Amino acid sequence: MSAAQKTTAELAAEYGLAPAEYQVVLDRLGREPNHVELGVFSVMWSEHCSYKSSKIHLGKFPTTGPRVICGPGENAGVIDIDDGDACIFKMESHNHPSYIEPYQGAATGVGGIMRDVFTMGARPVALLNALRFGDIGHEKTRRLVRGVVSGIGGYGNCVGVPTVAGETNFHSGYNGNILVNAMCVGLAKADSIFYSAAPGAGMSVVYFGSKTGRDGIHGATMSSAEFDDESDSKRPTVQVGDPFAEKLLIEATLELMASGAVAAIQDMGAAGMTSSSVEMAGKGGVGIELNMDAVPQREEGMTAYEMMLSESQERMLAVLKPGREEDGHRIFKKWGLDAAVIGMTTNTGRLILNHHGEVVCDVPLAPLFDDAPLYDRPWTQPVLHPRLDPASVPAPESWVDAVLTVLTCPDMASKRWIWEQYDRHVMADTLQDSATGADAGVVRVHGTDKGLAVTSDCTPRYVQNDPYEGGKQAVAEAWRNLTAVGSQPIAITDNLNFGNPQRPEIMGQIVRAIDGMAEACRALDFPVVSGNVSLYNETNGVAIPPTPTVGAVGLLKNYDVVTGFSTMAEGDTLILIGETRGELGASIYLREVLGREDGAPPPVDLALERKTGDFVRDLIETGRLTCVHDLSDGGLIGAVADMALASDCGVEMNPTSAEHAHIFMFGEDQARYLVAVPNPVEIIAAAQEAGLHASVVGHATGRDLASGDLFRLPLAHLREMHESWMPNWIET
Repeated sequence: MSAAQKTTAELAAEYGLAPAEYQVVLDRLGREPNHVELGVFSVMWSEHCSYKSSKIHLGKFPTTGPRVICGPGENAGVIDIDDGDACIFKMESHNHPSYIEPYQGAATGVGGIMRDVFTMGARPVALLNALRFGDIGHEKTRRLVRGVVSGIGGYGNCVGVPTVAGETNFHSGYNGNILVNAMCVGLAKADSIFYSAAPGAGMSVVYFGSKTGRDGIHGATMSSAEFDDESDSKRPTVQVGDPFAEKLLIEATLELMASGAVAAIQDMGAAGMTSSSVEMAGKGGVGIELNMDAVPQREEGMTAYEMMLSESQERMLAVLKPGREEDGHRIFKKWGLDAAVIGMTTNTGRLILNHHGEVVCDVPLAPLFDDAPLYDRPWTQPVLHPRLDPASVPAPESWVDAVLTVLTCPDMASKRWIWEQYDRHVMADTLQDSATGADAGVVRVHGTDKGLAVTSDCTPRYVQNDPYEGGKQAVAEAWRNLTAVGSQPIAITDNLNFGNPQRPEIMGQIVRAIDGMAEACRALDFPVVSGNVSLYNETNGVAIPPTPTVGAVGLLKNYDVVTGFSTMAEGDTLILIGETRGELGASIYLREVLGREDGAPPPVDLALERKTGDFVRDLIETGRLTCVHDLSDGGLIGAVADMALASDCGVEMNPTSAEHAHIFMFGEDQARYLVAVPNPVEIIAAAQEAGLHASVVGHATGRDLASGDLFRLPLAHLREMHESWMPNWIET
């Protein structure tokens, strides 16, 4: 049945509007909407654009702080990094498109998140990504990994922005719905930030960038729905990216801003021209009237509906100051971009679209912008896993096999095959990246002594077993990673990936994870300045593991003090700062060695987290530590192995009782750091004075990773196993 043959109510349901929501549309308009108006309502009221299921809970996040210039509500968050400089950053998902068409889905995810950053006046300086794929034995996983990684590298490398950090996990829970979360960090002057609110009526609305095509129509609606067995048929809703056009767009946008002609600006992301025009006018409290005949088009016979809902990439919408249209025209011509004045801001408070001499849309902006449906959806408390008594968890039958299994499993093995496809050093300001052995990427603030540390973190298996503690841990680990490279953590962005919020058990995961994250942000003075919510990540009623990814930024006032974990040297002593109880619930050891995924995750003591992190950071800033690694997946053995491999130096770990050694080696207790120093006396004394636990756990020596009679692994063999897993698997 064609669209023309369906009733408006039938189309509304097809476009994702619930019957009650469609009734609200009727009430707001006092009539039935036409096809264009229905399309506009459906995308603006989609989960992807309106956050209708999560908005009331997002209000729990702390969003202000002494360094916050702009919190949530704009295209990206803005923080003060001293000396008149600002950092602008955000993380966003491209999950559904990347599952349907992995190369273009991931590529346009990178392009879209960069536009969110440079539309606020920042030059992008770093990219990150957080990727979650299905089981390595699933028939689609290899193809999806190849396509996503190629898309990220292909776009970012061509634009010329370094990809410096990220994470990649595999789990059967993502078999039918992978996650591709992309983050961009940019730099601007604090007094030259650009916003999206149109400041008044009578101003020209200018379209510039690539031409509009039919790709990505109803992409926002598709991203707000579950998958099923027919999801491959949604391929036409995936956008197509052009990184070379994006590079031209970056330069043209920044030059236009520098000219002083811009009054407001917004990129065309999800919902394309609809969301950009509605948000600019809605935030400014004005109306907007567009002439669709003037829109640059790359396909013949496009309707107003298609143009408004297209998610063609590399496009911007700007409101120019009166009389500055010629300045814009000159800049766009210089950079070879399509551009046109396509409308004006008005004082009507309405969105009016004209096409072929007819008014094809005339609706009030308020219902679209700030009166979308908001739901306090019913939720149930998640079923929590009880804490495992460490003594009840069996020790491994073979220690050599257990250590190798943990260190070379898909989550823990080297991801060199991935990050070698990313240009990590373009722009020549990268100090730490995926290859250098550090807990966070670090880029210089060009022309200064400052550095920005950036990281992405989430442990979905923790959130699955206890969303509240798992949410706390995601924030705490990001804070630790920034601390471990010597930076002061400033703020976070988030990407909340969950299943269908209309299911109370899924909504319970969302609510409790946000509660945990919010508590951690408050305790660590780590506000949320931007973010994205991605719901309906499920196929045939099976939801992904709850995955609230945290992207974070910290400041190094002098990048000379930056630390990593690749500088351990022969003769160094390894000191574990923090106490080990042996938390094995939801651990890598439990899953990979024992084949279990039960147990409560490690509890997060936020006061202890802050106390320990502040202590370690002070040691770094005063030059007493140069080799630091936080403990996370795999516990102590994971951190020691990372340090040994990155430093190319063996480690003799202190022998312990075989009966309880697995508790000590594999426990994933939080608030812990591993440091390597020539002389342990001063560090241990300082820790004791600060009221913290510190103990010697090993020494850097030889060419093996070993612990007494428990196990001995030649470092060369461990490295081969650690680095060969992914290329061997991907090329099978």
